[in-house]
Amino acid sequence: MALRKVFHDGDPVLRKKSRRVEKFDDRLQDLVDDLLETMREENGVGLAAPQVGVLRRIFVMNVHEEGDPAHDMVIINPEFLAQEATQHEVEGCLSLPGLYGYVDRPAQVTIRYQDRTGQTQELTADGLMARCICHESDHLEGILFSDKIVGNLFRYNKDGKAIDVKTGEEVELIQHD
Repeated sequence: MALRKVFHDGDPVLRKKSRRVEKFDDRLQDLVDDLLETMREENGVGLAAPQVGVLRRIFVMNVHEEGDPAHDMVIINPEFLAQEATQHEVEGCLSLPGLYGYVDRPAQVTIRYQDRTGQTQELTADGLMARCICHESDHLEGILFSDKIVGNLFRYNKDGKAIDVKTGEEVELIQHD
């Protein structure tokens, strides 16, 4: 396993479409392991192959509260089968470090995908997992969350207040029950 460099917004690789994974060989297994290690090192909940410069339709995620490796998921060649309702939440991205914004995503998704061994699986997810699947799937299409934000990008200042990147004004965050 090895840590990979995470490419940041502005690098052209992030805007390219990924190709389907056809070979489930040792190189793919090494890539999966590297993605998982890099995601954990960067404190992310998901990481797509294009973010480390590999244009293949693969991402990893772990939305478990403690990031327990037992909850690591590997999603290869995802296809959306269903999307329902909408959630409006703050997102960030390892490729846009320190930047956040509100994005509307499906509240529930069902996907068909292949696991790291090539076996076809189906998954229905909601909440954070659904949002993560959509966010990482966008990376496979060359789309960043900043392309879909509702409102403006913001950063958190040292006092924990959200500050609009363009205006420098404080952003009022939506509180959910």
